[in-house]
Amino acid sequence: MSLMIDETREQLTRGTAEIIPTSEFVAKLNLGRPLRIKAGFDPTAPDLHLGHTVLLNKLRQFQLLGHEILFLIGDFTAMIGDPTGKNVTRKPLTRDEVNANSQTYQEQIYKILDPEKTKIVFNSQWLDKLTVADIVHLAAQYTVARMLERDDFHKRYTSSQPIAIHEFLYPLLQGYDSVALQADIELGGTDQKFNLLMGREIQKAYGQTPQVIMTLPILEGLDGVQKMSKSLGNYIGINESANEIFGKIMSIADNLMWRYFDLLSYQDSQTLAQWRAEIAQGANPRDLKIRLAQEIVARFHNPAAAEHARDQFSARFQHGLLPEDLPEIQLNIPETGRAIANILRDSGLVESTSEALRIIQQGGARIDGERITDKKLILKPGHVHIFQVGKRRAARITLQ
Repeated sequence: MSLMIDETREQLTRGTAEIIPTSEFVAKLNLGRPLRIKAGFDPTAPDLHLGHTVLLNKLRQFQLLGHEILFLIGDFTAMIGDPTGKNVTRKPLTRDEVNANSQTYQEQIYKILDPEKTKIVFNSQWLDKLTVADIVHLAAQYTVARMLERDDFHKRYTSSQPIAIHEFLYPLLQGYDSVALQADIELGGTDQKFNLLMGREIQKAYGQTPQVIMTLPILEGLDGVQKMSKSLGNYIGINESANEIFGKIMSIADNLMWRYFDLLSYQDSQTLAQWRAEIAQGANPRDLKIRLAQEIVARFHNPAAAEHARDQFSARFQHGLLPEDLPEIQLNIPETGRAIANILRDSGLVESTSEALRIIQQGGARIDGERITDKKLILKPGHVHIFQVGKRRAARITLQ
């Protein structure tokens, strides 16, 4: 039994950033019953991307081991707005916006989780019922001084930026969610650590055994710098087409590939270690990215779609059209964007904008394998693309 627990712990801790406290995590695994695993998602946007799936993949691991998954949609708290990482007060969502986004979440999570074994809950089910007296009692469990220890609140306070009182309620209500669900373990991104710890404190105040918290790393977007975000344009949406997902994964830099393997792949640690050894011995990173792209596309579409996307990519990129060592270029462009001809010029792929316009007119310029037909095309920062000019000039360009 001890060996089984050790193996389970090793599997569940892979890819995590922190477990607090480890001793209680081991004790909960030894309870011999299904644990109640909570993860909360505020439906602030209609689409999920690969960054969200880091958490979903970990929930899947718990689910496969027989634990109870509580997928919490924060429909009530989304109308407050999570202040985490924000230097300004976030605009609250309307009830209609929340409901619409919640529906899309439910449709998308079952691409990873088993619908028969996943319990979807909405925190409005209990938060709508709290009286003013209940909220005052909840607020009495934490001090303003401790609330201001939170990094984003502290920065805003010391720089004299406003903090609305309702923003203090968000972590308190998230903590109360753990009370309502009697959570044994709560998962969240590293940026949620304060809120997750709050859950432990609120559970203690309400006489419950505190949850263990497990934080997961934040996945970088296609630029390899900023966290994956739809607003930044550096994301891979799980509802995107097979070709789009495949092409975007192939566009990531080689040094970012392992991060994606560690946080997104279902391959075991031994296999990943073997692949690292192959790269160290001179294997082409492109071949491994193809394996990663196929795995991800098959997950959100199907194996046949993954093979087709691979063949399409091969037809566009690998038959002598791209060099083995694709140059990496970073360009700073305005938030309003920059014209495609200027990007080709600034990257050094052409000598002038007039040359770029002429090549585009002749059909000799491509982005991610697709021929550029619009000479007035404007691209905005936060994206990574493979640009080609003719058959001999190409580069992976990060627009920032």
